[in-house]
Amino acid sequence: MKKVIVIGAGPAGLTAAYELKKRSPGEYDVLVLEESGEIGGISRTVKYKNNRMDIGGHRFFSKDKRIMDWWKQIMPMQGAPSYDDKKLGRIKPLQKGGPDPEKEDRVMLTRQRVSRIYYKKKFFDYPISLKPQTFINMGLAQTVRAGFSYLDSCVHKRRENSLEDFYVNRFGKVLYQMFFEGYTEKLWGRHPREIDPSWGAQRTKGLSIFAIVKDMFSKLLPSRDKSKVETSLIEEFIYPKYGPGQLWELVAAEIAHMGGEIQKDCKVTGIRMSDGKIDAVVTEDKEGNQKTVEGDIFISSMPLKDLVEGMGEQVPDQVRAVASGLPYRDFVTVGLLVKKLNLKNKTDIKTLNHIVPDCWIYVQDTGVKLGRIQIFNNWSPYLVEDVDSKVWIGLEYFCAENDAFWNLSASKCARLAAEELIRMGVIDRKEDVLDFHRERVKKAYPAYFDTYDRIEEVIAYLNQFDNLYCVGRNGQHRYNNMDHSMATAFEAVDNILSGKTTKENIWNVNTEKEYHES
Repeated sequence: MKKVIVIGAGPAGLTAAYELKKRSPGEYDVLVLEESGEIGGISRTVKYKNNRMDIGGHRFFSKDKRIMDWWKQIMPMQGAPSYDDKKLGRIKPLQKGGPDPEKEDRVMLTRQRVSRIYYKKKFFDYPISLKPQTFINMGLAQTVRAGFSYLDSCVHKRRENSLEDFYVNRFGKVLYQMFFEGYTEKLWGRHPREIDPSWGAQRTKGLSIFAIVKDMFSKLLPSRDKSKVETSLIEEFIYPKYGPGQLWELVAAEIAHMGGEIQKDCKVTGIRMSDGKIDAVVTEDKEGNQKTVEGDIFISSMPLKDLVEGMGEQVPDQVRAVASGLPYRDFVTVGLLVKKLNLKNKTDIKTLNHIVPDCWIYVQDTGVKLGRIQIFNNWSPYLVEDVDSKVWIGLEYFCAENDAFWNLSASKCARLAAEELIRMGVIDRKEDVLDFHRERVKKAYPAYFDTYDRIEEVIAYLNQFDNLYCVGRNGQHRYNNMDHSMATAFEAVDNILSGKTTKENIWNVNTEKEYHES
């Protein structure tokens, strides 16, 4: 059998390993090398006591039917759980180990997608809608300014040299300044005028005032093709009962069942190559012991920067310079268990304990560092041990590894988070916080500035190695959604099985129009 080395046990790496073993079980010996001790990458579920955290929030929705079918094959569908407190209160305690092995717990729930912007202590739909409440929140004068600003952007289109140009062209300058400028700078640590516009194309695709109006009218039609709806405008999605990590832990178990192997705490530090091919990788365990692992085919979801660095001085200087300059944004989630939220549910959506129905709340105010709030109760009630009387939230902060915020102690970080919530009016006092847990994630977001505009030089160099396939978010340095990462793995496996030598189809996922999503 040919030996396949898969670097990384996130969605892309696990999908590639699973597909190879499933589709050609006797042809490939598959070994997955994972740097951390966890399965799922940033799509893992963190277990803290009897509560669970979804790192970053993962909506299971795709315009790619094969991916939707794949998810449902791993975990069958089940209707959304009842919001009857008596029925929902009978939840078995969550296990401390992996997902509950009972078959009834291996299910996907149907969830309502609600995300809003919290701006100056008022809720706005995300994406911005044209509902009456939007105009009431904005006030007459600001609404008029926003309207004329949008009309001006329709007539005087900017040349799109930056992300700022991209947003102004689609929403006008006033709405851009209200809902995009400050949040984007929080996320990236750079002003939108310094960021490549291709990030907007990947994450917000055709979303604009026109798309929002079109979507509003399409809802009036008797039959509606959901595959044509902008991803930011979808109204429901599926979600694993115990969070995204549950699905990826099941996939890992299936890979092992089919004869594949996954080695955790196994960091790839070096790449060995000769004659236009990759020969082996050098790995290092937690104790610092190194080992060389030979292979025939290599599928990499490790960061491009680290991959090229591991190749050493054989890489041309200009390629190494571009790769080393590729930027990332790091990420901190602070889980807070609170008695209640000081936010009222004024929607017509039923929720437990009448909490707001949002999965995410985007914090646009620049007076706080906080970027987003996740309400885990609304992703799945099974993520929360005491879902009847507690609210389990995740506060998302964007930062740089080893900066002042990153280096805060967990307790100081939780204290700062609580203080910001009080200042925003989300909770009343520090005593409302019953417990906390902090998670730090390196290289969570590949960024689109610095040497990114020369990334094609790195891609061209790596494509010379016939037996190397770069997949996933970090593997391609693209801000991909989970389904995009999986799609790159599907394309790589297709190429391996068919003998196709070009890599264009793999790199084109989420660059060609049909793959674009938000």
